[in-house]
This record gives sequence, C-alpha cells and structure tokens, in this order.
Amino acid sequence: METKLTDRPAQLDTYLVTAEQMQQIESRLFSAGMPVAALMEKVAGLITQAIKQILGDRLPGCRFGVLVGPGHNGGDALVLARELWLAGHEVMICHPFAKRKPLTESHGSYARSLGIPWETSVDALAQWSQACDYLIDGLFGFGLERPIEGPLAAAIATLNTTRLPIISIDLPSGLHTDTGQILGTAIQATHTLCLGLWKRAFVQESALAYLGSPRLIDFGLPLADIQTVLGTSPVQQRLTPQAALQGLPLNRPATAHKYTAGHLLLIAGSRQYTGAALLAGLGAVASGVGMLTLAVPESLRLWLVGQLPGALVVGCPEGDEGEISALPEDIRLEHYDAIACGPGLTQQAKSVVAAVLDSHCPLVLDADGLNILATGSSNSTLKKRSAPTVLTPHPGEFKRLFPEIDLTDKGTAAQQAAKQSGATLVLKGARSAIASPQGQLWFNPIGTPALARGGSGDVLTGLLSGIAAQKLVGQNPKAWPQAILDATLSSVWWHSQTGVQLA
Repeated sequence: METKLTDRPAQLDTYLVTAEQMQQIESRLFSAGMPVAALMEKVAGLITQAIKQILGDRLPGCRFGVLVGPGHNGGDALVLARELWLAGHEVMICHPFAKRKPLTESHGSYARSLGIPWETSVDALAQWSQACDYLIDGLFGFGLERPIEGPLAAAIATLNTTRLPIISIDLPSGLHTDTGQILGTAIQATHTLCLGLWKRAFVQESALAYLGSPRLIDFGLPLADIQTVLGTSPVQQRLTPQAALQGLPLNRPATAHKYTAGHLLLIAGSRQYTGAALLAGLGAVASGVGMLTLAVPESLRLWLVGQLPGALVVGCPEGDEGEISALPEDIRLEHYDAIACGPGLTQQAKSVVAAVLDSHCPLVLDADGLNILATGSSNSTLKKRSAPTVLTPHPGEFKRLFPEIDLTDKGTAAQQAAKQSGATLVLKGARSAIASPQGQLWFNPIGTPALARGGSGDVLTGLLSGIAAQKLVGQNPKAWPQAILDATLSSVWWHSQTGVQLA
C-alpha cells in the first residue's frame, strides 16, 4: 500500500506531474529564494526518516551500498550516505561517473574526507550483493531521457538478479518519468521514495515491476506553486480515497424505500456464459441498489432466482445459441434509473444492445456489449445518445472499439477515446484509467493481480451500475453526467480496494 510521511492536505495526493511540470514547480521554489543545498539537506533527512520506518528493527547493524549519480539525485544519495555513516553504519559508495554537478561534487568531497569507502568502477557492484544488506539507488531521478547502456547497464542487470533489497530515491534509475518506459535497463526496487509529488510513472503499468512499494516524501512544496503550474483542478489526477468516498451514495433519508434507492436494469448472460450474469448481479447487490431487475435468457431464470432472491429476475426469449434474442414487452427501458448491458451476452445479442443504445437512460456497457458496439460505427452511435454512457473495456476490447488509437500511453488513449465517443471511459488493467468526455483523467493507483481472473470485470459492471442507479434516482438529466462520473470513480476504487483486502 502506498503511504506518505506527513499530514499535509489530502489534495497533495491527487497530483500527478510530468518531468517538465516538476521542473517548473522546483524552479519557482528556487526563484523564491530556497537554497538548493538547504533543500537537499531537508530531503535527505526525510529519506533517512523513511528508511528508518521501512527497516524498523532491522536497521541496527545494516550495511548500505549507495549508488551515486552525477546530478542532484546523486547529491541526495551522498547526504544520505553521510548521515548513515555518522550514525555508525557501514557504508560503501559507488560513483561510476567522471563528472558531477557542483553541489554533488561538494558532498562527494566531504564523504571522501570522512573516510567513507568510494568506488568508481561498476565492477564493485557485483560483490555488493554479499557485502551489503541494502542498496540505495541514487543514480538518476526524474527527467532521465537517455537509455542506460554499457557497463552500467550490465551491472544493473546483475543487481536485479540478486535478492539484495534496493531503495530508490525518487524513481528507480532507468524509468522514464512520464511514460514509465524502461530506458535501456532499470533498477528493480523493493521500495521507491518519490520526492515532492507523485510522478506519472507511478501509475504506468510498464513501471510496476520496478517500483516495489512506493512512498511519497512530502518535502513541503508550497501549494500555491503547485497550483500555479498544475491548476486547482488538474486535468490528470490520482484517484484518492477521499474523492472515491465522496461519490458513494452512503446517506439515505429515514423515509427511503427500494425505489428511492435506485432501480437498475441489468441485461446479462447466455446459455454459454451463465456465471457472468450471476457475478454482475452479485456486484449490483453489493452496491446497495434499492431494486435490481435482472434480464437473462429464460433458461437461466429459475437458477438465478435461487441465487439472487432479492432481485426481480426476468426471463427473455432465446435465440438458437442460448442468447437473449429480444427484451420482453413489459421491460420499459425509460422506467429505470440506469441500465447495464453486456456481461456474458455473446455477440449474437445485437438487437438487445441496439435497443439500450436507443434508450434515453444512462447506460453502462461492458464485455459483449462493447464487442457488438465495435462491429458498428461506435463513435457516431454513442454521440447520438441523449443520456450518458460508460464504457468499461479491457485493452483487447478497447482496440476493437478504437483501432486507430495508440495504446502505448494508456491515459492519453483513454482521453482520446472518451472525447471521440462522448462516453466516460474506464480502460481497465493493473492501473485503470478513467477519462471523462471533457478531457479529465484519473488513474486508480491501487490494484492487485488477484483481480486478474475471469468474472472480476462482471462484478465491476454490476457494482458501477448499481452505484450509478442510486446516484441518478430523482436527478435532473442535466446532473446525469456528473452523477455517473462520480459513480464510476467510486466503483473503480471500491472494486480494487475490495480485491486488495480479499487477497
């Protein structure tokens, strides 16, 4: 789980910065008079505090190897090495570079004057897996653009094969700050101490195998400077518990009854995919929705009544392959607060998807609902809808829906798709991206590989649409887009948190 060291406003946790934005914020700090050397001492002190917290009872007697780069990230590492040395720890420094920034050079000179062992050859790293208990990675911080190559790359590859725990300062060396891509090679950290603000790499799936357990080190960047560069409501944000909980319909009046707590129509299932309807139904029940109508093939109706006794299970006419061929006449789509459609339908249920797309009702579309949509002109179809739509594709479904959009940058891809389609877009994965049609983007920073199993997306569909129905009941249609966006953010967060807790 991600943690932070201080009690600064929770707002700080929402920010995601690029390398360019972080440089602008720091430039404002230094232009206002903050000495770089003073900031380096402050940061190193907070890193030392974090390491003490991480190691706890394991700290006494620990031996540290410190990798030092040529820039200020290396300077942070040198101050840390000095403090660990003065605290009585055995410390070894490796600085395999001919040049250093002036401040880093000063700290290096002082470290050598103290008698801290100093190596300039990366060959020394090969022995560190036996000589050290922990490695501090201070090679490169944010802003690295060039790939790591040659002997240093080979040494990092060797370190990654050992079991030596590595604590990276700001970012594991070798990661691109914005995309999380590997620049040649990268250190696989067990802990990463992100400095100041969360970098965009921390929500990129390509970086997850290298970040280990991330922790934010808040060194007191003024909120005024942050907001000058990023704005008071940034376009890109991390999804935080505070934002997610605000979207949950937790408070009900004392006079509430089932129809004032939202009525959801869930259309799901086929003879081939019976479990999808049940899992989506269970997700909807877990949302607390007041009334659930579950439309399924007639052959599944009695079985599902026994599994979901609180739901109104409606049997639908079936096609030759056990799919829903049509909705019964007594299902009036305009009578529901929200509709969810797609889990387990099969791609033969085209008429059902066409009917819900034509309805004037907020809609959550998933699974085969998305695959059927992809066979037509998806963007034009969605933009004709008078009510908001949420699409919840995994990457494969996304490529079928939006084949022209490059998926290399997940967040940008989600933003482009949301803008093109006019729908709220949940691009699912280890770090799901949620984009609104207005261009806003959220990353869910929490996930677990335990959710990488069939059916977890069906549960999300039920949970999301159930929360949406509760948020939408009685709302003016003008308020629908915000209500369904709030429900989407809450359900993505709640779904991942539940997975983490159960795992």
